[in-house]
Amino acid sequence: MADCDADPGITTWARRYTQNPDRFESQLAAAAPRLAYVQQIASRHHVAGEFALLPWVESQYRPVLGGKNMPAGMWQIMPATASALGIRVDKNFDGRLDVPAATDAIMALLSRYHDDLGDWRLVDYAFNAGEFGVKRMVGQHGTPPAEPVIPKMPVKSVTREHLVKLLAIACVIREPDRFNVSLPTLPSSERLVAVGIDSSMPIAHAADHAGMSSDELKELNAAFRNGVVDSRASPYLLLPSSHVQQFRNSLLAANDANANIPGTAVIPPLGATLAGASDADAPTSKQRSATSQTHTVKSGESLWSISRRYSVDIKQLQQWNHLQNAGVKPGQVLKISAPG
Repeated sequence: MADCDADPGITTWARRYTQNPDRFESQLAAAAPRLAYVQQIASRHHVAGEFALLPWVESQYRPVLGGKNMPAGMWQIMPATASALGIRVDKNFDGRLDVPAATDAIMALLSRYHDDLGDWRLVDYAFNAGEFGVKRMVGQHGTPPAEPVIPKMPVKSVTREHLVKLLAIACVIREPDRFNVSLPTLPSSERLVAVGIDSSMPIAHAADHAGMSSDELKELNAAFRNGVVDSRASPYLLLPSSHVQQFRNSLLAANDANANIPGTAVIPPLGATLAGASDADAPTSKQRSATSQTHTVKSGESLWSISRRYSVDIKQLQQWNHLQNAGVKPGQVLKISAPG
């Protein structure tokens, strides 16, 4: 997308972000594990890299708790949007704060916006102001030219400013020396890993298994709202990579010797492709076709959790089941492999 000098507002906001270099560097360092995780999922969906920085504009990557009818999570997802995306929100679990699921849903949404609109600037407008309003404007005024970089379309000033802010933080990341800041490095030990779980447990027990405090674990897994890690709501926990082995070893020791502990989905080094569960952990095609041709949706399940369970892509599930969005309902029967 546009560089730092494409619009005066971009450098103005870039300097606002970095007016206190020490504070900016501290905030960015705190956000780095989530930022790196988001970048990998953006890459997987072929979304412009700048959009990995959207949570900075929305929340600075913090797991913001939403009140009634309010946005929540680092993506600031509204309840109605969560419902349309198939993200579970109830008194026990708020999937908007589930970093892997919410990020995958948002990146799939942004990718679809780009398929429809063909302009990443309009994708940002649609994210902030709503897809249908932007499509209506394009129908009336056409796709905006490359110049000016901030399209002169009849949108609210907050929507225009949202794009400026996104390009501004991308500007800082692109040219940190220009703003007298240093970018943090992310040790491999701090990279986030989605670790499969096969049973529910109190958050305090999960934290003990991982060698973390309950508060640390809750911050990374804020979707669980009642003090319990519910494997039916989410089949994984998000952990720093340095705690993964201890967590798995502790579970193995605590469970029956023959317990089947799922593998982990490890986020690879920055810039690499998102890695899924290992081949050894994924069901073979023969197993899937023999035992899992269809799946009946249970209460609390989402298309994301079902896709993870069967190691298939959400878009494939939508295609096979002629779904217009990621919403599913209890009792709905889904094909989970290509129709034979």
